[in-house]
Amino acid sequence: MTDLPSDAQTAVSSAPSADTARDERRRARRSRLYRWDVRFSPYALIAPFFLFFVAFGLFPLLYTGWASLHRVELGAPTDMEWVGLRNFSRLLDDDFFWNALRNTFTIGLLSTVPQLLMALGLAHLLNYRLRGSMFFRVAILTPYATSVAAATLVFVLMFSRTDHGLINWGLGLFGIDAVDWQNGDWTAQLAVSAIVIWRWTGYNALIYLAAMQAVPHDLYESAALDGASRWQQFLHVTVPSLRPTILFTCVVSTIGATQLFGEPLLFSQGASPTGGSDHQFQTLGLYLYEQGWFNQHLGRASAIAWTMFLLLVLIGLVNWAVSRWIRKSA
Repeated sequence: MTDLPSDAQTAVSSAPSADTARDERRRARRSRLYRWDVRFSPYALIAPFFLFFVAFGLFPLLYTGWASLHRVELGAPTDMEWVGLRNFSRLLDDDFFWNALRNTFTIGLLSTVPQLLMALGLAHLLNYRLRGSMFFRVAILTPYATSVAAATLVFVLMFSRTDHGLINWGLGLFGIDAVDWQNGDWTAQLAVSAIVIWRWTGYNALIYLAAMQAVPHDLYESAALDGASRWQQFLHVTVPSLRPTILFTCVVSTIGATQLFGEPLLFSQGASPTGGSDHQFQTLGLYLYEQGWFNQHLGRASAIAWTMFLLLVLIGLVNWAVSRWIRKSA
């Protein structure tokens, strides 16, 4: 073999080193991109949520807080006159506000307690091996998927004051006179609560059912070996295991009751925000709607909205305290 020229030997020997350096730079670049991807990709994925939250959650909250400190009308939302806490102090002297707060509490109590008790019982029944259990699980969720407008209109016909209403017709079979459901204080609140119970019982039942299926079956077997009946197993095994879930549904249902709006609005004649002729079932949501969009007092409406927000914060603090007590007791 003849020896290569010195220049050719230098080119051949330098080629592998150049390729090695290029590969190392490529690997370093890929490694740097991978580190950036691992570090910043989660923020990019959750960024749309925070952008929408800032636009449709945080900004309206801050704006209503600022508007609650001013006298501002719907016709001129940019003309604000500083009044401080005057809108909040006026609420304390407003009988309609206290009436709406009282109605919100009573309707929430009348709808939440029966709703959760019925949901717990339905979940307990569906937890057993029933024939066609999947059909029943889907069926109890149907009211939740139904439009609130359609459901409320059906209940309006059922609770009609005339004898043609289904409820009054049933009462007439037992010799009971027809009830004017919409114009009575307690009767109207019972009717609105019935709509809420019908819509949300199945939803809470499925939440309880999912929690029940996570309870170890060994606990039921041990209780059965000790001679516990199914009712005793439910009281001493199922309910204690569901305490965090029950607390969660209580808090969520309470928040929903505080914001109740669609059912009482559509239940009143002409979809009036007054909640009946004598404000007998006007909730805080309806009172806010009346002040802001009918009386056009955006400052007062903002004060009501922030009052409702503070009530929800108080509910959250109670939830935190009760959850902490449950964890300590467990």
